[in-house]
Amino acid sequence: MLTTITGVTALACALTQTPAWSAVPAGNAPMCVAVWQTTGRITQTGYARNDCRSRLRLKIIWGRGGDGDCQTVDPGKTISSQVFRGVRAFDGANTC
Repeated sequence: MLTTITGVTALACALTQTPAWSAVPAGNAPMCVAVWQTTGRITQTGYARNDCRSRLRLKIIWGRGGDGDCQTVDPGKTISSQVFRGVRAFDGANTC
């Protein structure tokens, strides 16, 4: 009986924990494009890696300000865009 209660408790805890990842950023890039950001003390950097089979034109999207430059990205390559921290929000990547 104790084993069953322990198992149920462990399952309940597992179901109520907050995921370690955040929500997928917005943007119209295909699902085969991986996007993420890093945050430093002064700046934050948005990244987009082309995991698709073909070359794409992509740009990093920032909320409340200008976006990154449109760049040609070969399969397996990554682009980045860096902005100062503050009110700017990383919104993913768009095709351009």
